[in-house]
Amino acid sequence: MERGNGSAGGPITGSLLYRLLKPNAASLGYGLFLAINAASVWGGVFPFLPLEFQTRGIIFWFFLCQSLVFSLSYLASLLGSYFLPRATRSFLVQFTIAPYFLGWCCLIGAIYFDGWALRLVAAGGALLGLGSAGFYMLWQRLFASMASEEGDRNLIGGTVWGAVFYFALYLIPVAVTAFLIPLVFLPLFALAIVLESRDINRDQPMFEDVPREHPQVYRRVIGDYWRSALCVGALGFCTGIMRSLAVGNPSVGSLVNVLSMAATLVAALALLIAWRHQDLHMDVVGAYQAFFPFVITSFLLLPFLAPEYERWLAAVLYAVYSVFTVLMMIQCAQASRNRGINPVFIYGFFGCIVYMLHDVGFLGGTFAEGIRYAGIAPLAGIALAAVYLLGLMYFVGQGGFRRLFSRRAAEEPAGCSARSTGIELVALQPRAPKTRPGQAPPVYQDRMSKQAALVQRHYRLSARETEVMELIARGNTVARIAEDLVVSENTIRTHCRRLYAKLGIHKKQELLDLVGSFDPAELGEEG
Repeated sequence: MERGNGSAGGPITGSLLYRLLKPNAASLGYGLFLAINAASVWGGVFPFLPLEFQTRGIIFWFFLCQSLVFSLSYLASLLGSYFLPRATRSFLVQFTIAPYFLGWCCLIGAIYFDGWALRLVAAGGALLGLGSAGFYMLWQRLFASMASEEGDRNLIGGTVWGAVFYFALYLIPVAVTAFLIPLVFLPLFALAIVLESRDINRDQPMFEDVPREHPQVYRRVIGDYWRSALCVGALGFCTGIMRSLAVGNPSVGSLVNVLSMAATLVAALALLIAWRHQDLHMDVVGAYQAFFPFVITSFLLLPFLAPEYERWLAAVLYAVYSVFTVLMMIQCAQASRNRGINPVFIYGFFGCIVYMLHDVGFLGGTFAEGIRYAGIAPLAGIALAAVYLLGLMYFVGQGGFRRLFSRRAAEEPAGCSARSTGIELVALQPRAPKTRPGQAPPVYQDRMSKQAALVQRHYRLSARETEVMELIARGNTVARIAEDLVVSENTIRTHCRRLYAKLGIHKKQELLDLVGSFDPAELGEEG
């Protein structure tokens, strides 16, 4: 989809929405994967397996094994991408299909072999956790390798298609769906990854990167993004608690999948529309702070409202969590492109924190349901634990004690560091925001900064491309820019190639002339 045709910020029409959701192998394949994943590793039930099979013990052991292996797979990917980067350069789809397929076979087999049901379910949970984590890694690498606008649109659009496909599965008889998933749907979304990965430019720094050659880059990445990971992890903790309630209470688990997928559909459509408006900027920490009042209030009300409230809270929290995982994937892809780092590393870093906190919430909620301490009802104890962690993550998101006692941090906006780590929806700030009535005009450091902003707006440069362009225009060498931005020199050279291609130039002097003399008025545009 081409943006920048003058329609940005206009009304959403049916044709425009279709262009935003225009089907392609990447978005449809990812959507089908999400739908199938929701049928096996989502809430508190298996919607396409017989209800009489789904005892509390069966569901608990499945989700326990699945969750633990899922989060440990991210940790293994994080370590493996750093110490064995060659192993993460290829799209090894066949090794991901195998555990996912075998996991579904174990689930189906557990229905027919009562004596082995618990062991088959536990094995199925572990295999599906491993296969699901592997597929998420493959999709993350695919979206990160695309241009930012294309990758973000496919990711958000695929989330919308995932909810649509999930509800479409209900049109198929339940007895058939369980067999179609491993035999038909799994090969389809695996094929989508194989086909899309053929067009990937494997010369990008993210695929050639050897982390141990420049560990300072990776240390800086962790320092910049750990706060965002903890904020998403706080929501993961809360959804883990709601999953424990869904497993323990059939009235909650029976509708959590349907309600959460419906809410995800609405939230993803809203996110897609927001992504279209090119002056919208949002980062994970800022988004967490925006949702914080709602989430903390919802948990405070949990002990006082009827049981019906639990299923609605579970559904909405899962939807919010789904949107935050989309933002997390966008931010990870953004970091891979901007800094030239292995996408498996940054996604594994986020994932192991987020999903391990989810496991803590699940185990803590399960344990808390069976005890009463100091006269406090189990549900009230769960709510207090959730509120405490949410508040703690909010404090961390604001900068914690370091910000409190740091004069420098006191001068920065909440949730930001000296280098921007926020997700700028809309393909990394493709154009500078226009000044609205009553809004203060942008403040520029000097004429060079203003000229760079004008060039960025006209050519729809990303934030990092603009940063590199301005540093080049100020006379910095590639080595100095790499040192200043804490990335490899190869990454800066790649940004320069993309920058020159977008600007239609071939030499550094042409860039200097363009930035120094660029005047939108001569092109019939606003200044």
